[in-house]
Amino acid sequence: MKHSKLINIFTLTIASLVLSSSVIAKDSYEAVRDAVKKLSPAITDIAVNETPIEGLLEVQFDTEVVYISADGKYLLQGSMYNLETREDLTDNAKSGVRMKLIKQIDVSKQIAFAPEKTDYDVVIFTDIDCGYCRKLHDQMAEYNSEGIGIHYMAFPRAGIGSESYTKYVSAWCADDQQAALTNAKAGNTPAPKVCDNPVKDQYELGMKIGVTGTPAMFTEDGKMIPGYVPPKKLRERLDAMTAGSK
Repeated sequence: MKHSKLINIFTLTIASLVLSSSVIAKDSYEAVRDAVKKLSPAITDIAVNETPIEGLLEVQFDTEVVYISADGKYLLQGSMYNLETREDLTDNAKSGVRMKLIKQIDVSKQIAFAPEKTDYDVVIFTDIDCGYCRKLHDQMAEYNSEGIGIHYMAFPRAGIGSESYTKYVSAWCADDQQAALTNAKAGNTPAPKVCDNPVKDQYELGMKIGVTGTPAMFTEDGKMIPGYVPPKKLRERLDAMTAGSK
C-alpha cells in the first residue's frame, strides 16, 4: 500500500479505526508500531513518543504525525495545540522530521541569493509563475538587507513536465542561474536549455514534506512558514521564533 493511500485511511472516522485486540493486550510502543505496519507494510521507520495528554501516544512516520490511544483502540489525526503557550505541538513534531530531510539537501542544487553577512537562511519552494513568488523575488535586495539568505528549491505547482517546470529547468541549466531565474520571475521566458537538473527531485521532496502552495518557506530547524511574508515581517518572525526556542 502506498503512503498516500495510508493517509486516506487516516482520514476515516475514529470508529472505523479500531485496532486488533492483540494490540490492546500488549499495550506497548512496539505494539503500536506493529499496528501501524499492519495498516501499511511499506512503512518501516516509525517513532512513538508520549504526549502531554495521558493515555495518548504520538506516532511519526515519514513526515506524518498521528495519535494512538495507549490501549491501542483509537487513532486520531489532526493538530494538537497547547492553549497556554499557543504552540502547535503537532507542527513542532513535524518540524523535527522536516529538519532531517532539509539537512540532507545538497545546497549546491539550490539557486541562492544571500547577503555577505547572513543571520538567517531560509529554504523557499518556489514556482516561477506564482504571483506571490514573483513579489517575493522582486524584494530580494530587501530580504538580503535584513540578513536573510534565500535558497530556492523548485516547486512547479502544475507538476512535472508543465510550462513552469520547463522554465525552471531552463533557469537551472543557464550559465548564470540567478540572472536567468530573475528574468523568468519578471515574466520572461528563459532561453530553452536542458541538462542534468534537480527540479523533479525538489518537487517530489516538497510534496513529501507537505508543500501545497508557493512560496513555502522552511527554517533551518524545519519550521514551515507558508505564503508570502514581507522582508521586515519575516525578519521579525524569524527573530521571534529564535527567541521562543531558547
